[in-house]
Amino acid sequence: MLFFSKNLRNHERAKGTFKNYLRFWLKMIPEDKIYLYTLANAVKYNGKPNQGAVLGKILAEHPELKVRIKEVGKAIAAAVEKAKKLSVNGQRAFLEKHAPELLDEKHEEQEKKLIDLPNAVYGKVVMRIAPAPSGPLHAGHAYVLSLTSELCRKYNGKLILRLEDTNPENLDPSAYQQIEEDARWLTMNNIHEVVIQSERLEQYYAYAEKVIALGKAYICTCDTELFRKLITEKSACPCRDLSVTEQQTRWKKMFAGYQVGEAVMRVKTDLENPNPALRDWSAFRMNDHPHPHVGLKYRVWPLMNFSVAVDDHLLGITHTVRGKDQKDNEKKQKYLYDYFGWKVPVHLYVGMVNFHGFELSKTETRQKIEAGKYSGWDDIRLPFLRAFRRRGYVPEAFIKIALGMGVAENDKTLSNEEFFKLLDHYNKEVLDPASRRFFVIVDPVEVTIKNAPERDVVVPVHPDFPERGKRTFMTHEKFYFAKNDVNVLQDERVHRLMECLNFTKKGNEYVFDSVHYEAFRDAEKKGMIMHYLPVAKDLISMEIMMPDATVVKGLAESGVEILKVGDVIQAERVGFMRLDAIKQGTYVFWFTHK
Repeated sequence: MLFFSKNLRNHERAKGTFKNYLRFWLKMIPEDKIYLYTLANAVKYNGKPNQGAVLGKILAEHPELKVRIKEVGKAIAAAVEKAKKLSVNGQRAFLEKHAPELLDEKHEEQEKKLIDLPNAVYGKVVMRIAPAPSGPLHAGHAYVLSLTSELCRKYNGKLILRLEDTNPENLDPSAYQQIEEDARWLTMNNIHEVVIQSERLEQYYAYAEKVIALGKAYICTCDTELFRKLITEKSACPCRDLSVTEQQTRWKKMFAGYQVGEAVMRVKTDLENPNPALRDWSAFRMNDHPHPHVGLKYRVWPLMNFSVAVDDHLLGITHTVRGKDQKDNEKKQKYLYDYFGWKVPVHLYVGMVNFHGFELSKTETRQKIEAGKYSGWDDIRLPFLRAFRRRGYVPEAFIKIALGMGVAENDKTLSNEEFFKLLDHYNKEVLDPASRRFFVIVDPVEVTIKNAPERDVVVPVHPDFPERGKRTFMTHEKFYFAKNDVNVLQDERVHRLMECLNFTKKGNEYVFDSVHYEAFRDAEKKGMIMHYLPVAKDLISMEIMMPDATVVKGLAESGVEILKVGDVIQAERVGFMRLDAIKQGTYVFWFTHK
């Protein structure tokens, strides 16, 4: 297999400088290695090959080339520039065809391999995710939700979305629907059932009465400070040993009789337990605050450990993935499992993910939305799934991040920059092959290139997928350039319009130079490769909402008219973006990433 063999010449032909640098030393090294090693390095580092790493690889295999290190370095530099012209998927596709052995996928696949669930039976696994509807889901929720969903998918299991809303305060009525939408999107419609705890109060009451009847729970009316003192001393409070009949009477008074704060139901545990938090934990309390979902229908509400234990049993939960801070709660819940003779689910734990530079507090975010600082939960500046989705991110990107972290108890720290680097990388892997590419100019400036000939310029819809066809631009002397490009154009250098022509800048004038790419490449005063649009009546007005909520204006080729709201495109030299709206002929996009 040689890079310059006949079949490879038809795919990637070495030209000009690259070919010249290779001539003197190709007899000393297999011809394909420089380019293939460069591509392999590029794929490893998100499309950006490291010249030094490639040089090290070549010299490690061919140390005799150290006497020619300067020339070898120049040849590798040329190969690096050549490799950069392909997208990551294009680089990978070339290697898969011509040198699959250079693709180091083993380590990546090991990192992303899902664990085997203990005692799991294919088709019988039932798992749950259980957010509180105090606001929609954010980046922090995506980790456990993605892992849980993919484990269910692996075992052809059932995933239940349970909204834990037994605290009537600090709940958001809109979050019920928002969370379901977010979860269905992130799991790619892998939610099998939605359960709302505030609709299940009668079931919790039934099990409260059962555990009281078993003599394993009691209604405590002690002062909070007194109870805390007694429990710290491993002593029973006066209410603990009252008769079952008295406990049942007190239970009824919680619904009508006691005032809020006068009584709680506690589950009996081991008072000698070395962990005070596990001694006689609270299971029910009273709250007269209006509930956003059921109003004032109920005033006796279960605390988390009681409702979770009952629900996990009744819903047939076999396995869970949750934060390691829940380990004490597992021990509390096990008391109920033991009292009722239930089978305990297999609980798997993950460490905390500490996000630096993110605003993940639902309460604080809601306050800022209400104050007008943010436009809503889908404001482009917020790390909430609704905002990510509106920007054009896909669920697969979040899932790959979660799989890379795996089910592990070590804590993790992700800065804003690190998170988006990962997210953008995985998102691009999904979007790049699927997206259409368009010519877009941001902050357009009209220029005239004197003496430029009339031309029909043909460019591919996607350079890595020629089967998708081409489009044609009719060009003459008038063009739109991006304002930033105009500001940095150097005089007396030869600049090139992509696939079109070469020109020079002389003071405030732009003058046609030549047509062919070779003339630009071989010029002594080589300048920029320019992005452009020909001035035409059918260009489309557009706006782009940027990640910092600023808006930039631009022009797009007429082909964008085929787009529907929600489509994600790749704009040449700009990046990926999602069509958010069409307003009075202006196409409004949200920027995704480069």
